[in-house]
Amino acid sequence: MLQLTMTGEYAVRAMVHLATLPPDTTVQIADIAREWDVPEVFLRKIITQLSRNGLVASYRGKGGGVALGREAGTITLLDVIECMEGPLALNACLTNPGICHRIPFCAVHAVWHEAQIKLREVLTSRTLADLAGHHIEGCQSAVTLDAGILSPTDPL
Repeated sequence: MLQLTMTGEYAVRAMVHLATLPPDTTVQIADIAREWDVPEVFLRKIITQLSRNGLVASYRGKGGGVALGREAGTITLLDVIECMEGPLALNACLTNPGICHRIPFCAVHAVWHEAQIKLREVLTSRTLADLAGHHIEGCQSAVTLDAGILSPTDPL
């Protein structure tokens, strides 16, 4: 089964959190871990990897913490996933054509290729700014429901 690892999932959660903050705002890793249900020790390793790739900026000292390394609108979901998981590939033949001699006559290779292109298009079309906006809207809707202003069946 092709599936995003927990490393990738946790990285996406942390990056969405950072994208919901005002620009240049720093936050403690422990705060992200607590709010997004991510083991803090694991998140520290993830932040290190994101930082190495310029997606996160890390600041030491009093008032330190982490922040987005670039503007949220310039970081795609694919950027985050590939930073943590490596190049996205539905099948090994898509990244290493020499691995299979059947490519020239393989009936499925073209389908893998098309699906790979579509998947990359979707993941590239969603930025952290987009995801942060959806997250904030979802949280506001949940607060409204919790406050009893709307019933769960009312349209949002």
